[in-house]
Amino acid sequence: MDTRERALQRLQDEEFDLLIVGGGITGAGAFRDAVRRGLKVALVEAVDFAFGTSSRSSKLVHGGLRYLENREFSLVFEAVSERRILMNIAPHLVNPLAFLFPVYEDSKVGFNTIRAGMWLYDALALFRAPKTHKTLSNKQIKESIPLLSQEGLKGAPLYYDCATDDARLTLETILDGLNGDGVALNYTRVTGFVRGRDGRICGARVRDTLNNEAIDFDLKATVVINATGPWTDRTRAMGSGGERLLRPTKGVHIVIDAARLPTDWAVVHTHPDDGRVLFTIPWGDRTYIGTTDTDFHGDPAEVAATRSDVDYLLAAVNHFFPGCDLVPDDVIATWAGLRPLISQEGSESAVSREHEIFVDRDGLITIAGGKLTTYRRMGAEVVSKAMAMLAMLGQIPDAQEAQTGREPLPGAVGWPEDDDVEKLAAEVRGVCDAIEPATATYLANRYGTRAIDIAKLALENQRLRGQLAEGRPEILAEVDWTVLRELAVTVSDFMVRRTQLYYRNYDQGLGATDIVAERMGELLGWDEERRTEEALAYQAEVARSRQWRTG
Repeated sequence: MDTRERALQRLQDEEFDLLIVGGGITGAGAFRDAVRRGLKVALVEAVDFAFGTSSRSSKLVHGGLRYLENREFSLVFEAVSERRILMNIAPHLVNPLAFLFPVYEDSKVGFNTIRAGMWLYDALALFRAPKTHKTLSNKQIKESIPLLSQEGLKGAPLYYDCATDDARLTLETILDGLNGDGVALNYTRVTGFVRGRDGRICGARVRDTLNNEAIDFDLKATVVINATGPWTDRTRAMGSGGERLLRPTKGVHIVIDAARLPTDWAVVHTHPDDGRVLFTIPWGDRTYIGTTDTDFHGDPAEVAATRSDVDYLLAAVNHFFPGCDLVPDDVIATWAGLRPLISQEGSESAVSREHEIFVDRDGLITIAGGKLTTYRRMGAEVVSKAMAMLAMLGQIPDAQEAQTGREPLPGAVGWPEDDDVEKLAAEVRGVCDAIEPATATYLANRYGTRAIDIAKLALENQRLRGQLAEGRPEILAEVDWTVLRELAVTVSDFMVRRTQLYYRNYDQGLGATDIVAERMGELLGWDEERRTEEALAYQAEVARSRQWRTG
């Protein structure tokens, strides 16, 4: 019996202390926390882990410098504290990134105010940011980013936050929970809730949607948490939930070749039309720009960039980098995600990023709002709420400390103490010297110390050393690893969330689709018809991200 079949059998046969609905970053954080406390936990996700917002964020672990303007000091303090913790438990996924904040004569906030804000930002981090901020002169800025507009430039502080791979951070958090008494499964959709005689929710009706013949079953759990992000209100509607909680806003990013806009630093700028804060972020051989912030009222599964979104971002970049002259044809890829914000009046950008926890009269616990950076604390808080409910129901588990702030994620176990990724890359090549140096470094950065296990796969099977796309570091061994060890079950899982070929390759990985589908088919027992379906489904995924070109 394979891993998925075993997990499905457990979900059908066993009764759990806690069921978490939603496999995004918040659900993942709650899953890991609850398992580490000693609870018996199930997590179900309707599509793939990190399918929604958690693979479509700005990919930053940051305190939120701009939240200081709204005096959200507690949110910033919490976020910068979590930033330090995530750097410790996931050093392969959370890496320091310098941010340049150019200040111009017509900037909404003056230069001295920005400098004071930088000191406050560092102070809230207890001066434990990756590096303390400094102020650069115009000459230093011109030398480092010659394309940045110098007209009216008064100077720029350089401060530090972190970049991450949001999808992999979500995935590794879930994988760590699987080391305990937890079961997590993707492509298992909740279609309704199960109630006891007292009307309280005590489980869910679940459908395994992966195969053509769907399997429906009841999953029994004492307490249920709704952590479905943009789908929060839809999930509550299956219970006794009443008023709408969310005000989802759409954030769009575009990806371009770094040669068109080279920068070693992320650049903070404001849109010339509406003053919204945007980022231009270096991403290896790519640069990405975002994000928009507009109310969204459609199906969260269908959110995508529009032509106006792309034009909006290009206009901002061309304003601040006037020599760049970016045009729509420069856009390699786009992504669009929804912020599951708690409903408030006012402009989209003014809506608070704080999270809240709600308990409906039928016992469903819902967590909504919040930031990627604070997911670990959010998970701990909602699990504590669940623990209190378990105690109220007379079920007091023999709980222990979760220690999620001290124990590393799987790829960080055995990480070099000096944070030298090239040392780990050398170990990868020591296992299989046929792996190219660039690929070894890529594997170390992406999978952490588990890159060594991928190298072992490549050593055993020469075929698995083959590149998936010309000029790129991804290799076929990653397909085996992600299917066998990371719960990848569709081509889109692999291309979009286990790797980033979808975003980074010039053709968004379309040229590698058949290779990936063939190997996944061998591992998962697909016939020719299923391989074709998987390839077509991925092509449709790419087409959705490109529909802005045709309107």
